[in-house]
Amino acid sequence: MLQIPLSFLHRPADTSAFPSPWLLVLMHGVGSNEQDLFGLAPYVPKPFHVLSLRAPYVMGPSAYGWFEFSVTPQGGRNINEAQEAASRQLVAQTLAAAAQQLGIPPERVVVGGFSQGGIMSLSLLLTQPALMHGAMVMHSRLLQQMLPQLAPAAVLQGKQLWLSHGTRDQVIPLANAHAIRDLVASLPIDLSYAEYPSAHEIIQQELVEAMGWLQGLSAQG
Repeated sequence: MLQIPLSFLHRPADTSAFPSPWLLVLMHGVGSNEQDLFGLAPYVPKPFHVLSLRAPYVMGPSAYGWFEFSVTPQGGRNINEAQEAASRQLVAQTLAAAAQQLGIPPERVVVGGFSQGGIMSLSLLLTQPALMHGAMVMHSRLLQQMLPQLAPAAVLQGKQLWLSHGTRDQVIPLANAHAIRDLVASLPIDLSYAEYPSAHEIIQQELVEAMGWLQGLSAQG
């Protein structure tokens, strides 16, 4: 049993067929829990251990978040920066501990998330890239607070990013994905970008193509 700082669900990798396994760490959106993205586990390529984490802040019955936020009258969002920073540190500790206990080097670790979980994944990739090979970010946005904390370009070199969004997403509008894409264009990160005719949800085509991206990563090493 893994000893890590956050509650989680775990689907082991098929180490009999893949003796050099990978690790995919998933983070749910606000108001959800670790059961949510664990539903993706049957579709994740077999070389990957899948860890689905529970965020640390209680929002309601079986509902958790990585940080609280409020929406301004203009539609902007003010986040609880202390909670975000604490969650990011907890996830970083979780990544390091899980990878060490499973015997997986950082170059075979991927973080992923939907909505607020995607925010966390992107923030970790941009600020602590040494922990991972890449990130899978779905229907999410960039926190402006991350910009002063960006890792040096040399450390981001060759990192991988899957970025997908729905053209009809009314929760986090498509412009947020474009903003991430524009930032990443200035960085030495390998970006795979996709838009889908969907709302704030993961549709079948998106799932299939994202899992294909993961399969491609694992096939490289």
